[in-house]
Amino acid sequence: MRTVFVFPAGERADTVASLDRHLPQQRDPWTLAGNLYINIDDEQTGHLFADWDPDDVAVLEATVGHRPTWAVQIDISGRIDGTAEVHQLVALLLEGGGVAIDDYSAHPWTLQEIESGAVIGSLRFFDSRAYHELHREH
Repeated sequence: MRTVFVFPAGERADTVASLDRHLPQQRDPWTLAGNLYINIDDEQTGHLFADWDPDDVAVLEATVGHRPTWAVQIDISGRIDGTAEVHQLVALLLEGGGVAIDDYSAHPWTLQEIESGAVIGSLRFFDSRAYHELHREH
C-alpha cells in the first residue's frame, strides 16, 4: 500500500463536502475505483505526523506557512499502478490551493507542479518507477 497526504488550503468541512459530492454514499473511508481508500487524518484524534521525520514536517510547515492540523490520507492499493487515479483525486482536492506529499519524496507538491510533470530531485509526483530505479528496487 502506498500513501499520499493532501493538505488542501481550504477548510476541512469544505473538503469533506467535496469528497461527499464526488464520492457519494460512502465515508470512513471514501473509495475511488475500489483501489484508493481516502480518510481525513489529524494530530488531535488520529495519527497525522506520528511516523514522519521532523525535517519533513518542517519543510511542509515552511511551504504552507503553518503546521497543518489535518490532511486527506489516500492509500493506494498495490493491485494497480494508481497514477491516473491519484492525479485525478489530488487535482480535485487541490483546486483551491495546498500541497500533496507522496511516499517517494518529502517535497510538498503544488497542483501546478503535479500537472506540469515537474521533476524535483529526479522524481515527478507519485513517481514509483523512477523512485525504484533510483534505489535499484524491483
